[in-house]
Amino acid sequence: MAIVMGTAGHIDHGKTTLIHALTGIECDRLAEEQKRGITIELGFAWFDLQDKNGQPVRMSIIDVPGHEKFIKNMVAGAQGIDFVLLVIAADEGVMPQTREHVEICSLLNIQDGIIALTKIDTVDPEMVELAKNDIQEFTKGTFLEHAPIFPVSSHTGEGLDALKNAIIDKNYTLQPKRKNDVFRLPIDRVFSLKGHGTLITGTLISGTAAIGDEVCIMPKNIPTKIRSIQNHGQSQEKAFAGHRTSINLANINVSDIEKGDVLSYPQTLVPSTRWLVKLHCLSSAPRAIKHRTEIHLHHGTKELMAKLYLKDKDKLEPNQTCLCEIRFSEPMCGVFGDKCIIRSFSPLQTIAGATIINPLPDFPKLKEIPEDVFLNLGHNFLDPQICSTALYEQLKLGNHKGLSSKQLALLCPFDEKTIEKSLQQLLSQKRCILYDKENKIYLADCYAKEYEQAMLQKVQEYHREEPLKQYMQKASLLAQFEPAKLAQYILNALLKQGTLMSSEDGICTAEHTVSLNSQENNLKTEIYTLFAQDPHNPPVLKELLEKFNLPQKEVLNVLTLLIQEQKLVKIMEGMYFLQSELAQIKQNMLLFFQKHESMSPSDFKTISQGLTRKYAIPVLEYFDKERITIRVGNVRKLRQANINKQ
Repeated sequence: MAIVMGTAGHIDHGKTTLIHALTGIECDRLAEEQKRGITIELGFAWFDLQDKNGQPVRMSIIDVPGHEKFIKNMVAGAQGIDFVLLVIAADEGVMPQTREHVEICSLLNIQDGIIALTKIDTVDPEMVELAKNDIQEFTKGTFLEHAPIFPVSSHTGEGLDALKNAIIDKNYTLQPKRKNDVFRLPIDRVFSLKGHGTLITGTLISGTAAIGDEVCIMPKNIPTKIRSIQNHGQSQEKAFAGHRTSINLANINVSDIEKGDVLSYPQTLVPSTRWLVKLHCLSSAPRAIKHRTEIHLHHGTKELMAKLYLKDKDKLEPNQTCLCEIRFSEPMCGVFGDKCIIRSFSPLQTIAGATIINPLPDFPKLKEIPEDVFLNLGHNFLDPQICSTALYEQLKLGNHKGLSSKQLALLCPFDEKTIEKSLQQLLSQKRCILYDKENKIYLADCYAKEYEQAMLQKVQEYHREEPLKQYMQKASLLAQFEPAKLAQYILNALLKQGTLMSSEDGICTAEHTVSLNSQENNLKTEIYTLFAQDPHNPPVLKELLEKFNLPQKEVLNVLTLLIQEQKLVKIMEGMYFLQSELAQIKQNMLLFFQKHESMSPSDFKTISQGLTRKYAIPVLEYFDKERITIRVGNVRKLRQANINKQ
């Protein structure tokens, strides 16, 4: 895997000239840059090297502008680098943009670097030593405190070999920062080339892609396809993390893409207008950051306006850190651990840095997030051994519907294999559940328990409201919860625990039994007696209501109880039969079909021992509905499945 070096330093300290002296490559490609002698856009160069296995590899170099007006371009270039070459001119020493660039690199979690003291041919040796002392004092307490200083002259060549060897040595000693394998290419340039169409360039910060892959432009979610790939002018079949990459895209216009967009695979990144971040106010910030402050946000190669919402604070003092929600003017796509640069609205000045904790749109409201999230997720998890801890904390921070493995890949800085292994560990520890295997959706155990309790309470409430009904309809219970797969999973878990019980009639709690008072018990006895006295002419609901002069609900409750006790069967709305009588009619009918292929209404009248038309037709339709018989013209036939059983 290749690493990327970036330059940093004040304007006119010789960054671009130094890169040209080291590589022979001119980074200032614009006519205006060459005319004015200042870098405006990002410039690119490289060293052709060999990796540890002797295979050819290119170390990419990103040359950034030094002028304060082009800080946004500097940030865009610094986002993808592994180590920095800080350039300081011997004749001027540490300057304002030197300080701001170092602060930006620190906020972007760049932890390694080399210092080039340029233009030594323009000053005497004593001035060189004074400049070195000045640099050592400036870098105290920064990530460059122990960085080697190389005095060089781009014009005479003095010191260049030693500097070049030190840079090349980083290729063998420095481990790239990339841990995540989500394919992301932040776009820093888009243009068209005659005969080729639309091309984009950027530093591939994670993942890989190949020619022919279906990809998309995010956050706009515009589909496209990779036609060809180049790395510093060399064609290649695949693009790898750490490479400066140029990609030729199919079926898309230059106008569809802008600097700051991200190339990724479909359905991997998630656009959002809010992020949860760890916000750190620089000690050099001129004043505290107030709640609801409007700022310039830099992420990847994108700059846009945003607002900061602090958790439990009216303001964040210099050198303090807190949880913060950033809200954007347009959707953005990020990944856990991404670094952002915060610059004040006016005057433009770097005042803070932010680390993404959750880039998904549906994390809880800021006031609802517990403070321990800051302790548990407020830093990068770099050790795969604690990947399961990171995932568990994100599941707790996620919504009550759970998170998919694709979403979790955006919430944890590890590769897919490590994440999958850690999720299996969480499942075995019963710290989460996998309720949707098809879409791989996981839910933290705390939310699963809340869900179980809520479902149990619904059944208990039903029992209190309908004391004469043994069961709650399963469909009615599940309809009150979503998503459907989670509701079914939780119900199955409660049934497996024995907390709930089920039958064909529905769901009830394990301890629930129907208890009747004396009046209800008498009503039940009287209703059953009416059915038993004349099984061929049972009372319909209307007749029962007139006879007992009771509210319909009370009578229906008793009828439902008799159905649950398998004493009555509901034939149609308002009509019931003794279960024993209906079973006898069914038995007679099946015996009839053993000798006959079809059954006429008159045959059924004989079979049912003289049921009147009032009851005969509903009973026949009931048997049709139960898929025992099927109507063909004016006769009934036995369904094929029942013939096979005979």
